[in-house]
Amino acid sequence: MKTTTLGANGPRVSQLGVGAMSFAGVYGDATEAESHAVLDAAREAGVTHIDTSNVYGMGRSEEIIGAWFAARTGARGETTIATKAGITQKDGKRAFDNSRAHLESELDASLKRLGVDHVDLFYVHRLEAERPVEDTAEGLAAILKTGKTRAVGLSEVAPSTLRRAAAVMPIAAVQSEYSLSTRAPELGLVQACRDLGTSLVAFSPVGRSFLTDAPFPHDKAQGLVFTKANPRFLQPNYAANIAATDRFRALARDRGEPAAALAIAWLIAQGDQVLPIPGTKSRTHFAELVRGTEIDLTREDIAAIEKVLPVGWAHGDRYSADQWVGPERYS
Repeated sequence: MKTTTLGANGPRVSQLGVGAMSFAGVYGDATEAESHAVLDAAREAGVTHIDTSNVYGMGRSEEIIGAWFAARTGARGETTIATKAGITQKDGKRAFDNSRAHLESELDASLKRLGVDHVDLFYVHRLEAERPVEDTAEGLAAILKTGKTRAVGLSEVAPSTLRRAAAVMPIAAVQSEYSLSTRAPELGLVQACRDLGTSLVAFSPVGRSFLTDAPFPHDKAQGLVFTKANPRFLQPNYAANIAATDRFRALARDRGEPAAALAIAWLIAQGDQVLPIPGTKSRTHFAELVRGTEIDLTREDIAAIEKVLPVGWAHGDRYSADQWVGPERYS
């Protein structure tokens, strides 16, 4: 398993991680047994990084991981665990709170669900627009001193925001959607992470199924919480995206590789600081994702991939108007 450094001076971690949002049923029901089977497969493959959040299933994802730690002797010591906080509710609507008091209180609850005394990485999940990021960074620095986390990060932020926060304290990781279907991070975030020694933790690295051999059928996508409102899964965008990614699936098939593996290999080829965290509840699909870490792409390979899926190929915005509340746009 390829490894990389988490942040400028952090521990060595597998370059592939496990995104545990899938454990909370966001993309369909997932049992604890299925989730534990994926975590067992990850452990067997040398995947040492697990990413979750307090809001994934309102703590359900963390509880599943905590139960796995409790049942597997030595698993916690072999694992880098990351969680997040900062998303809340106000007057029945989604809101954000980056105060130290809120973040630390939520972290305490996460530690209890996970059954651990600290996490290795704690993110601000979404920025509170009214609070200067410098103030948020100072709060994270104070939490870091408590020993409840070993490092801190930010999620869905602009490159300029990362640089402002890093001027206050080291930011070990930034989490952002990044894949062949979402290449906005190349407009400054990839470069800022490289300059600062910050890991770029890439979620949805296989394009929410579009970059796999089994993309969600349209009827299934319309029954899932996230995709039923997402522009890329609405017609006519959905059909256009399937047609575009059919070319990618054909390329992968010609090379004797799963499409998901080729998508992961392309992402890892973007730099050692890039750490994909795909989510799945299937051991078979997880094996395809792990295969991506074993493929060393040449310049010619990358050119062939980007010929069938050039920058900007995807039809539809990556988020709906409601889904864009919280993430920072940048160009």
